[in-house]
Amino acid sequence: MQADLELSPIGNCQVSALVDREGGFVWGCVPRVDGDPVFCSLLNHDVRDRGIWRFELDGQVDASQHYERNTAILVTRLESEDGSAVEIHDFAPRFERSGRMYRPVAYARIVRPVAGAPRMRVVLTPMKEYGAKLATTTNGTNHIRYLIGPQALRLSTDAPIGYVLEGRSYRVESDQHFFLGPDEPFVGNIRSEVRRMEAMTARYWQHWVRGLHIPLEWQEETIRAAIALKLCQHEETGAIVAALTTSIPEAANSERNWDYRYCWIRDSYYTVQALNRLGALDVLEKYLAYLRNIVDQARGGQIQPLYSVMGADHLYEFEAQHLAGYRGMGPVRVGNAAYKQVQYDCYGQIVMPTAQAFFDTRLLRMADERDFAHLEEVGEAAWAKHDKPDAGLWEFRTRQEVHTYSAVMCWAACDRLANVAARLGKDDRVALWKQRAEAIRKKIDAEAWSEEGGHYGASFESDYLDASLLQMVELRYLKPDDERFLKTFAAIERDLRRGDHMLRYAAEDDFGAPETAFNVCTFWLIEALALVGRRDEAREIFEAMLSHTTHSGLLSEDLDYETGELWGNFPQTYSLVGIINCAGLLSKPWSEVR
Repeated sequence: MQADLELSPIGNCQVSALVDREGGFVWGCVPRVDGDPVFCSLLNHDVRDRGIWRFELDGQVDASQHYERNTAILVTRLESEDGSAVEIHDFAPRFERSGRMYRPVAYARIVRPVAGAPRMRVVLTPMKEYGAKLATTTNGTNHIRYLIGPQALRLSTDAPIGYVLEGRSYRVESDQHFFLGPDEPFVGNIRSEVRRMEAMTARYWQHWVRGLHIPLEWQEETIRAAIALKLCQHEETGAIVAALTTSIPEAANSERNWDYRYCWIRDSYYTVQALNRLGALDVLEKYLAYLRNIVDQARGGQIQPLYSVMGADHLYEFEAQHLAGYRGMGPVRVGNAAYKQVQYDCYGQIVMPTAQAFFDTRLLRMADERDFAHLEEVGEAAWAKHDKPDAGLWEFRTRQEVHTYSAVMCWAACDRLANVAARLGKDDRVALWKQRAEAIRKKIDAEAWSEEGGHYGASFESDYLDASLLQMVELRYLKPDDERFLKTFAAIERDLRRGDHMLRYAAEDDFGAPETAFNVCTFWLIEALALVGRRDEAREIFEAMLSHTTHSGLLSEDLDYETGELWGNFPQTYSLVGIINCAGLLSKPWSEVR
């Protein structure tokens, strides 16, 4: 069966797994999101029974799936031709215990016979070294150890160990419980403990969702996107990854295959911005702690575009030779050479979320003058680099220009620093940062505006267009009724819009002309339409985009605008941000039902 992105994530902000429509774990890394994929069949789909964990029902004819309401607990129902059925509950434990969050490197699964006399086979074949080898096993009476390198995972279960080891079909006559986690004895009765974990995990997620400020319309879509964004945070450090996967190509056989299991300063900015609008301050607070560490270790305020979830600044890129790739479309890349690039938009994306910490009295730790001193170092770098060539937000690997989006972000860094300085009563710093912001604005207007084309260009050196210019309103650089924005928007629609979808840019890049729409750019289109008064059209396109989500309500990075097929890494934080932002912007107000 051909791989696709009809996948549902589970996780606990330490580990995660992507589950296919039939309840198979096809992707999951340990001991964290950027670790070795012990479940890797998503990128090696033709090699059956390798790198997967699934339950095969004899004579299976149907499968259905849903999340328990307002949780990250996934329920899959498998039905057999004789009418028998099982229900699988999947989750990664997450709840408060002993005064701290319990989020082990572990997956829990409960299989319940719900009709007839089902017969089932357990296929559990974790791999190691990026698909190079099957994990070797040892076992005891009620557990199996899977050696995956210097560490091991232990499966504790009340299912028949012999049947699991041999992959033999057997009759399921009672609920069975599986806990794949640390290599240590499972404490307590596995049946009662796993059920208690499920109840506590459900309670955690329901209470987290309960605290969100969601729109009146598209509530389920907003909640599902918010939970998925939360799962993309590595809670230990606060880092937020761009996606849970690597090397899902942006288009078929394009070799635009990248590892997104790292923390991009840009993507994380958009993520915390969206969740902040929903009131999810826990994500923002932890991410701000991560940023403070990044800023502290930065030399002279120099920030690179991405880091590991642990803050490592070297992400050496190589190809995993033993994985064929999604649908055989390799290469499978590990690491990301973009860490070597210069992308000067990151300075604004550090200053803007951090600026909130000087104003928001809800935060447990508000920023202070020491933080301002460090933040000014970032601002100094923004001022120094605002008119220098970089790789841009689209991370061109073979050319550099002075990208307008990067320059506007440097302007935003200086502009917001002036606001923070005013908050702290530092009049001399207010004057300095306002002066610098105005100087950058004059440079952008002089260099990026094309009188001949009648619009802003994507870079100072040329007048080609890219969709990031639509962010000039969001960043408060322009107002939506500014004639320059309206003309730029019209030009972008003319050149980059493809029906209800939007390209990043149409010009050829390192790999040729783009073949798919970039989903977040389509959401930027929707926002721009609403802001210029074309609200009905914006709602229509938003509904069209929601029709392309997976059955789990999520989106990947890219979409074939002719076939509607999803491409690119999954779930993509950019795209989920788009769902949340557009739902909030376009929804009817709550006052209509009060």
